Amino acid sequence: MINVTKTFFPPIEEYQMQLQRIWSNQWLTNRGELVLELEEKLKKYLEVNHILITNNGTIPLQIALKLLGKEGEIITTPFSYVATTAAIVWENCKPVFVDIHPEYLTIDETKIEEAITDKTTAILATHVFGNPCNVEVINSIAQKHNLKVIYDAAHAFGVTYNEHSIFNYGDISTCSFHATKLFHSGEGGALFAKDADLQHQLFYSHNFGHNGPLAFYGLGINAKISELQGAMGLAVLPHMQTILSERKKVVDFYNTQLDFDKLKTIKIRSNTEWNYSYYPVIFESEKKLLEVQAALNQMQIFPRRYFYPSLNKIEYIEALEMKVSESIASRVLCLPLYVGLKNAELHQIITTINYALK
Repeated sequence: MINVTKTFFPPIEEYQMQLQRIWSNQWLTNRGELVLELEEKLKKYLEVNHILITNNGTIPLQIALKLLGKEGEIITTPFSYVATTAAIVWENCKPVFVDIHPEYLTIDETKIEEAITDKTTAILATHVFGNPCNVEVINSIAQKHNLKVIYDAAHAFGVTYNEHSIFNYGDISTCSFHATKLFHSGEGGALFAKDADLQHQLFYSHNFGHNGPLAFYGLGINAKISELQGAMGLAVLPHMQTILSERKKVVDFYNTQLDFDKLKTIKIRSNTEWNYSYYPVIFESEKKLLEVQAALNQMQIFPRRYFYPSLNKIEYIEALEMKVSESIASRVLCLPLYVGLKNAELHQIITTINYALK
C-alpha cells in the first residue's frame, strides 16, 4: 500500500540516545534541556532570531489570533486546512474570505483591500503547500490600513523567499511539526515573531501567562511541548538534508513523467527556495480526478484530496462564493511524496495516472 505520505523515522538508536538524556535529567516537560536545545538548533538552521516551540501546529494560530485578532474580522484564504478557519472562529473572530490565485494557490492579494472594513483587525494568509504568499503586497496593504499580518506557514519549514526565511515575514508566523510534515517532533509546532516584545507576549501566552512561578504577565494557555517531543525533533533535524534531497527526487520524477497536457501543478513563486512539502496535481474536472483516484485506489495507492472542500463551504461558515478556490478544491489531488518511495512505486503511480488520463 502506498499512502499520500509516510512519517520519517530517524534511526531508533538516535532517538534512544535522546531519551536517555531525559531519564538522566528526570525532567519530562516545562521547557527542559532538550526543548531548549532544539529551539537553539532550529534558530540556527532556519536563520531566525526567535522561535517558540509548541505542542501542536494549531494552538500557535489560536495564540496569534488571541493577541492580534482582537475578536475582529480576519481576512483569510478559503484554500487551506480547516485549522486555519477553525482557529479564527474558535477565538471569536470572523473569517472574511478572499479568493485565491489560480496558479500560486495562495490568497489573491489584489482582492484583499476590497474586503477590508472598519472591523478588520488582521490578515491571516497561508503559504499553501510551502508556496509563499505575495508578502510584499500584503505587507504594504497591512501598513496602509494599520492591520496585523499572521502567516499560517504550517507547510513552509525551511522555505526561503528572497534569501530570507519565510518565517521572518508578517507580525507572526506559525508552523506545524506534525508527524506528517517533512520536519517533525511527532506532534508539535512553532511561533515566530521578529519583534522581541511580541515574542515575549507569545512566550507567556503559551505558558499560562506566567512571569516566574508565582506572578503573571497576563492571560495564557498551556501550549508547551514535552521533552519526548523535543527528543524526536533533535533526532530528526540532522537528517534534513537527506529528507529534502529524497523528496526533491520524487518531485523531479513527477515533473518529468506526468502527462501535463491533461493536468497541471502549482506554480512556485519566483525567488523561492521551496521545500518539496507536497505535490498537488490539478485536473481538468472533478470527474476526471475521481476517475484517476479510483484507478489509483484499485492499485492500493492512496493520494489525498487536499485541500477539500473550499473552506467557505464548511457548515459553520456563512461566506460568499469563492469561484477559484471552489474550482481548485474540487480538482486538486496530492500525490504520494515521502522519503523511501521506491522507483518501482513511482513508476506504478505515473503509469496508472497517465493511463487513466487518456
